[in-house]
Amino acid sequence: MKLSIQKILQQAPYSFEGETDVSELVSFDNDIRQVGSVQVSGVASIQNKTITVNLSIKGVMVLPCARSLVDVDYPFEVDTIEVFSIDPFYTEEDESEIHPIKGEILDLTPFIKENVLLEIPFRVYADKEAIEKYALTAGDGWSVVEEDNVEKKIDPRLSKLQSLLTDDKNENPKE
Repeated sequence: MKLSIQKILQQAPYSFEGETDVSELVSFDNDIRQVGSVQVSGVASIQNKTITVNLSIKGVMVLPCARSLVDVDYPFEVDTIEVFSIDPFYTEEDESEIHPIKGEILDLTPFIKENVLLEIPFRVYADKEAIEKYALTAGDGWSVVEEDNVEKKIDPRLSKLQSLLTDDKNENPKE
């Protein structure tokens, strides 16, 4: 999403709305399996030689479930503020949050992509219906075992201890 600095200077505060394609994020080394266009709206205002842009980004990304690796639709909404300098002599310092602008166009796309990447949660979980419908329940040499079907087996190394618990002789109190 590109904004003209001249429009911002003439119509401050300048409101804008549109869609931005961020599908390139799928190719990065992250958990995003699918993401398309995101809805972007905002207001750009100017004070001295800095432009402050209030952004609202909405979209849906597809992430893997932490338990079953099933695709999970994760809707997100990000509200952020980005600050830019139109001063030609401004140089970005190490810890500065003010981004220099070169030229007459303000390109918000890299900042939109950055905020979408920051919105990726550590874990997402699919609902039970999706897991039952799409998750694998068996494979080559394995299958999912339900707790109801598990037989209680005693470890042979602990069988002597089990006999102590069930032995009636140990339950009689001493007189």
